[in-house]
Amino acid sequence: MADIETIVVGAGVVGLASARALARAGHEVMVIERHGLIGSETSARNSEVIHAGIYYPQGSLKARACVEGKKRLYDFCASRGVPHRRLGKLIVATSPEQIETLSGIERKAAANGVDDLRRLSRAEALELEPALSCEGALLSPSTGIIDSHALMLALQGECEASGGQVVLNTAVTRITTAADGTHRLETDNEGEGFSITCRNLVVSAGHGAIPLLSTLDGFSPPKRYFARGCYFSTSSRTPFSRLIYPVPEPGGLGVHLTLDLGGNARFGPDVEWIEELDHSVDPRRADKFYAEIRRYWPGLADDSLKPDYAGVRPKISGPGETAADFRIDGPSVHGRTGLVALYGIESPGLTSCLALAEIVTSELAT
Repeated sequence: MADIETIVVGAGVVGLASARALARAGHEVMVIERHGLIGSETSARNSEVIHAGIYYPQGSLKARACVEGKKRLYDFCASRGVPHRRLGKLIVATSPEQIETLSGIERKAAANGVDDLRRLSRAEALELEPALSCEGALLSPSTGIIDSHALMLALQGECEASGGQVVLNTAVTRITTAADGTHRLETDNEGEGFSITCRNLVVSAGHGAIPLLSTLDGFSPPKRYFARGCYFSTSSRTPFSRLIYPVPEPGGLGVHLTLDLGGNARFGPDVEWIEELDHSVDPRRADKFYAEIRRYWPGLADDSLKPDYAGVRPKISGPGETAADFRIDGPSVHGRTGLVALYGIESPGLTSCLALAEIVTSELAT
């Protein structure tokens, strides 16, 4: 007999959303997190944007989960008082050659069910954002921003209100599966080890998912890659009231301008493939940021950017490869009863969290 019915490894936004959904579905749930805070890795190191679902391949899990997750997330925030704002964003073509790229983005968005994009001429874009420099743009009115930490606290609170619990400062170091399908987790709690068993196991551990699942005999998780994205901020107020995105670049969405709920601007992320997890920001990367930002905001002053923070995307596709879709591998994929493994949950993972949580719950209901 297992010690507990269901364990979720990882208290990021998707792990907490999954634990909440499982607890509300009647599971006895424990979340185990290696850090002393919830959501202190990928979930806390992003642009805090509620994405519309524009960029992803038709039929992909990213596309489906983002479009559905956006609707769920706005409803959740409105009903729970989670700070957010539906600002809208402009995707801008900064050269005549990029106009056709906008057309492709528009077609891809429509195929994904995003039907609120509006094509803007240069004059129309400048009427909305006079400081902008562009040849044309797409307006996405359903893009927004969110307080990601407040969201995670709300998810944790609802998980606990439904009988779940969150255990911090506890690293899971090894997984084994018994003949009866029970999963045993070996853990390290600040130097003290203990083991715990469960009937259902959800590994939503971000960067840690692949090395952890590699400890499970006969299990073959994908290879992991690290793509760091640095953010810079400016002490001066920016003249924009919406998010400004250039057309996407390989590996990411380009150096964009986002606003937080206080109206402060930050720029990023860029894309830098690295060999190991490293959240440092090299101030010299600002040199490239100036050139990228001035394509759409030529008024950016010299020496105004300062390093802010970095996030590292938990990639399962490498440099030069087609970006991998989200992976939620349940028993039908790997044959292990009661085990769900999540891989490559990068952007738009925050937007998609509630939709992904429903998929995790359904995997354990079969």
